[in-house]
Amino acid sequence: MRLTFMWILFAAILVQACGPRTQPAEDFSQAAPGLLESEQHQAFFNNLASLCGQSFQGDQIYRSHHGESWSDRAMIMYVTVCEDDHIHIPFHVDDDKSRTWMFLAEDGQLRFRHQHLHEDGTHEDGSMYGGYANDEGNAYVQYFPADEFSAGVIEDGGGNLWIVSIDENMTYFSYRLDRDGEKRFEIVFDLTQPLAQ
Repeated sequence: MRLTFMWILFAAILVQACGPRTQPAEDFSQAAPGLLESEQHQAFFNNLASLCGQSFQGDQIYRSHHGESWSDRAMIMYVTVCEDDHIHIPFHVDDDKSRTWMFLAEDGQLRFRHQHLHEDGTHEDGSMYGGYANDEGNAYVQYFPADEFSAGVIEDGGGNLWIVSIDENMTYFSYRLDRDGEKRFEIVFDLTQPLAQ
């Protein structure tokens, strides 16, 4: 009886060992279906996410007479959080670490928001302004007209248009602000020289 049991156990082990092997789970993170309805919005989101874990130095290349120049300030963007539905990019200006750019998948739409926090982590007045991407962009540039919230918290902000772009060779990232059709501000970050972590 005991010998029969041993033979059955041995046969079961042999069948399992020689049978089809279970393949290790594949990483589908790069091929996972997107949360954005527009293919162009999703492609842009994916290109932005490809920068995750890196930081880059920026330079002001344009500032209109409407605002203070940042040409003498150190500006660094940190692509720190990249999830299926959000990308967060803290943007430091000298020692000011209050700003974070947020790209969000909300109800199938691509939204851009500016988070401004006090040192204690609470929101500054007017924090979270921005807008939803329109249909004019592509995988490398998106246009975000100001939403109603932004128009209410930024003086004359209803005419704001944020243009965020990455060139096709992934050599630069640009953050630009237009207002009422007039260019107001632009910073360009060099993607070819990521900063040491």
